[in-house]
Amino acid sequence: MPALAFSVDAAMAALSPPSGYFTAPEVFSGVPQSTNTVVSDAHWTADHSNALYKIDGWGAPYFSVNSSGNVTVRPHGERTMDHQEIDLLKVVKKASDSKSTGGLDLQLPIIVRFPDVLKDRLESLQSAFNYAVKSQGYGSHYQGVYPVKCNQDRFLVEDIVRFGSSFRFGLEAGSKPELLFAMSSLCKGSSESLLICNGFKDSEYISLALIARKLSLNTVIVLEQEEELDSVIDISVKLGVRPVIGVRAKLRTKHSGHFGSTSGEKGKFGLTTTQIVRVVKKLYQCGMLDCFQLLHFHIGSQIPSTSLLADGVGEAAQIYCELVRLGAAMKVIDIGGGLGIDYDGSKSTNSDVSVGYTLDEYATAVVQAVKFVCDRNSVNHPVICSESGRALVSHHSVLIFEAVSSSKYTVPTMSSFDIHNFIDQLPEDAHSDYNSLSESAIRGDYESCLAYADQLKQKCVEKFKDGSLDIEQLAATDGLCDLVAKEIGVSNPVTTYHVNLSVFTSVPDFWGIEQVFPILPIHRLDERPTKRGVLSDLTCDSDGKIDKFIGGETSLALHELEGENSKYYLGMFLGGAYQEALGGLHNLFGGPSVVRVSQSDGPFGFAVTRAVPGPSCSDVLRSMQHEPEIMFQTLKHRIEEFVQDEGQMGGAMISAGIAQSFNNMPYLTVGSSCCLTAANGNNGNQHYYSSDEDFTAGADAVAGEDEPWSYVCA
Repeated sequence: MPALAFSVDAAMAALSPPSGYFTAPEVFSGVPQSTNTVVSDAHWTADHSNALYKIDGWGAPYFSVNSSGNVTVRPHGERTMDHQEIDLLKVVKKASDSKSTGGLDLQLPIIVRFPDVLKDRLESLQSAFNYAVKSQGYGSHYQGVYPVKCNQDRFLVEDIVRFGSSFRFGLEAGSKPELLFAMSSLCKGSSESLLICNGFKDSEYISLALIARKLSLNTVIVLEQEEELDSVIDISVKLGVRPVIGVRAKLRTKHSGHFGSTSGEKGKFGLTTTQIVRVVKKLYQCGMLDCFQLLHFHIGSQIPSTSLLADGVGEAAQIYCELVRLGAAMKVIDIGGGLGIDYDGSKSTNSDVSVGYTLDEYATAVVQAVKFVCDRNSVNHPVICSESGRALVSHHSVLIFEAVSSSKYTVPTMSSFDIHNFIDQLPEDAHSDYNSLSESAIRGDYESCLAYADQLKQKCVEKFKDGSLDIEQLAATDGLCDLVAKEIGVSNPVTTYHVNLSVFTSVPDFWGIEQVFPILPIHRLDERPTKRGVLSDLTCDSDGKIDKFIGGETSLALHELEGENSKYYLGMFLGGAYQEALGGLHNLFGGPSVVRVSQSDGPFGFAVTRAVPGPSCSDVLRSMQHEPEIMFQTLKHRIEEFVQDEGQMGGAMISAGIAQSFNNMPYLTVGSSCCLTAANGNNGNQHYYSSDEDFTAGADAVAGEDEPWSYVCA
């Protein structure tokens, strides 16, 4: 009988690879794969974690790690002084701790917003263009707008208007609700701030835009389709408003990456040169050519290089100069979005998740390209506008979620008796596969060994399907094959971490377009991570997992979970753009809680200026046309019919517990008692009583007033 049949020890010895043949993967050392130095637990520092997670690459100048091993936020970017850094773990604890201990009692997941970071991003973009204008001798100025679609959060947009008022920063809207929001917000901004009206338009949209101009808002209607011009002309005459008109041009320059799919001649939006010429002629015939003042284009989000950028800007600038020659009263060139951010810190010029330039280099490339073409055509330099959304808001918020458990398949042990018993019960036609497996192990032919193990497993699976093999025999087959893989060194060492999150709701770009974001623990970074893990969310969908990370990794360096009462917090960074706007209601999870945190010069470094709990079960049910109040009454009548009010878990307590469940968040309440078991007195200090007001009592709303309030956090 082959060695595997006589002795597991002998078999496994045979499976130990000889030098120079199969090399088992090294035990994870916690350091980047590019280095061979193994750092011991005792010598691991926060600097090692900083390098491991590439924080300086994607996070500078806003994120770092302190000596305690916690991620810190530098709210003023490069101008942040050491005492102004905000410890992210302290913010999370302030938000999630119970009110009895001074916290806000918010449930995770939670979005932490940093308006100071937003302000710094806005000022940095303006400064970059101001410097480029001055250094290049440019004859006009830069005046940006924020595309509301990127993140429509009320306070974020209001912050942008407030922070950008001194340099005339405006807004861009692409739908009627966005336009109404932008109009209202800009009433508090600079009178010179642009209100760019993009997107497909009906008569109501156009009427709103013209009314905005009547209200002295600096509104520009950008034509996305040639047919929109007739409506603009007709409605402007009826309302007695002289419009300012722009066109979106389809450029030949095309961004080849994923985000460039709307660019080029076949792009979704914009007018061809033929259509633009017809617009000029029609406006001339109507005596409205002086209304044509802006040229807009967009070659795609996440433009990877300044060479591609300069090519597109140069082409658009030539169209701009031609429009001036044709008599249009041109004033503004709107270069659209495309200013990218470096999600993985690689500074790559051929990646969808990185960019090979700085803010200063981006601004200089734009200003140089416009200046060169206009000087060549003896045309006055236009105002330069950009619609930078991703670059403005991505850094300002962090999504925090908790790993609640982890699981990893453990290869079973098999004794000599187990092996003998396994062989005796194998079907006759599977014996040859087992013998071949054993002989390959003895010869040291481990590639064949794995192939025969797989062949044996497949044959036993077929036997199980036709009923000739029982489940214990199939389990033994799986165990043996996994044991072989483990001894050879090709078993999967990756652990699954279960996280209190819905990928579809909070990270939709990962699921939809495989966008990767920096993800890392926000604490314990002074400890060496000893595991490789993937993240599995709460949803019942197989796509609800994160298994791709920056740097092309298929797993993430993580720490061992310490115990039932220990928290392990992870943060997703650079997700402030699009994720909230795109997130849906998969499994009716709803959005996370939100807190706004500003840097404070008080003793604790920050103040929570606003906190809002995430949507309740009732909220998300209503969003899908359910009626929670009626649902509760139905259940209450059922309780009255089938549950007698006797014992500890009587009908009144069940009714009260269900009422509370309607008003709780859909996410897991980690480490706390269920409202239904609490009604049974399990936690010793909570009791529920049923009344008609039970349902509407709900969870406490932490904030909802117009006037912000603040907490200083210890």
